[in-house]
Amino acid sequence: MLERRTPHEELVDHLVRSTPLARGEAARVVLDVLAYFDETIEEYTRRRHRELQGRGLTNPVIFARIAEELTHRAVAPPRLSERQLRRIVYG
Repeated sequence: MLERRTPHEELVDHLVRSTPLARGEAARVVLDVLAYFDETIEEYTRRRHRELQGRGLTNPVIFARIAEELTHRAVAPPRLSERQLRRIVYG
């Protein structure tokens, strides 16, 4: 079976060397973690609200917790156009 190549081969190689994971498992872990951190602020907020509401928390508690979590979480930035990227580089 052919292995699927990812753009994060160095990380996959590191996981294979440093854990008991096979190459395919390591690649799936990397892709899963990247997908988790690729959530937008809106997606993250909606998902966490559903999870916390399911635990019986009220909105004031939920929103305070989400606001705190967002300060410590890597959230994907909005997609930037080529023009916006150019402005970041050249001002």
